[in-house]
Amino acid sequence: MKYTVITGASSGIGFETALAFAARGKNLILAARRTEELEKLKSKVAEINEKLDVVIRTVDLSVSANVHDFYDSLKDYEIETWINNAGFGNFASVGEQNLNKIESMLHLNIEALTILSSHYVRDYAHVEGTQIINISSGGGYKIIANAVTYCATKFYVSAFTEGLAQELSEKGAAMQAKVLAPAATETEFAKRSLDIDQFEYAGAVPKFHTATQMAGFLLDLYDSEKVVGIVNGETYEFELRDPIFTYVSRSRN
Repeated sequence: MKYTVITGASSGIGFETALAFAARGKNLILAARRTEELEKLKSKVAEINEKLDVVIRTVDLSVSANVHDFYDSLKDYEIETWINNAGFGNFASVGEQNLNKIESMLHLNIEALTILSSHYVRDYAHVEGTQIINISSGGGYKIIANAVTYCATKFYVSAFTEGLAQELSEKGAAMQAKVLAPAATETEFAKRSLDIDQFEYAGAVPKFHTATQMAGFLLDLYDSEKVVGIVNGETYEFELRDPIFTYVSRSRN
C-alpha cells in the first residue's frame, strides 16, 4: 500500500491538495499542528472514498526536535509522493520583524523542509514513480517589499528544489523533484503573516487564486515532466517550466 505525505494539511493548499489526491484514490499521511482540523479533513476524505487509509500525525515541524521523529514515525509506510507544504510568512521590515516568529519561520520553511526532503531522497530516490514536491512562492523568485525574510526562505526552497531536481536527473534517479510557486492564494497565509484574526482577500487583493485552484495546479505539476509550476505574477496564469535558476554541473565526462 502506497501513501502520499502532505505536511501543513490542516488548511489552505495542503487541505485541498489532500482532497485532490484522495479523488485520485491515494492513501494519505496528513501532518499539521491542529488535530481537530486534521480529523475534519479525514472525514472529508472518507466522503470521497471511504476505502482510503488516512493516517494523521499531529506535529509542529517548526520545532527542530520533532522533524526527525516525524519522519522516523513513517518508516513502516511505503511513500510514493512527499509534499512539503508546511510553512508560513511574515510581513514586516527587517529591522522591525518579530525575531521569535522569524526563528520559527526559518526552522519550518527551510530547516524542516530540508531535513524531510533529505530523508525522503535518501530512502526513495531510486524507487520508480516517486515524487517530492516542495511548496515555494512567487516570492521565491521575486523579492517583495516588507517580506524580505519570507521571500529569502522561499528563494531557498526554490533553489534547493530545482538543484535537487537537477542532481537527481544527473544521477539517473527514478525520483522527480518539483517546486510549486503560488502567487496570492485565499488561505490563512495572510492572517498569520500579518498576525491578525481576520483577512478578506476579496476587495483587499486585486488578484488571487483559491486553495482549490492551487491544488489543481499542483496536480498539473504532478502529472507533468516539468520541474517548476509557477503562477505568473502579472497574468496570474499557471505555467509549467523547466528549472529557472542556473545550475552548474560539476560532473566530469
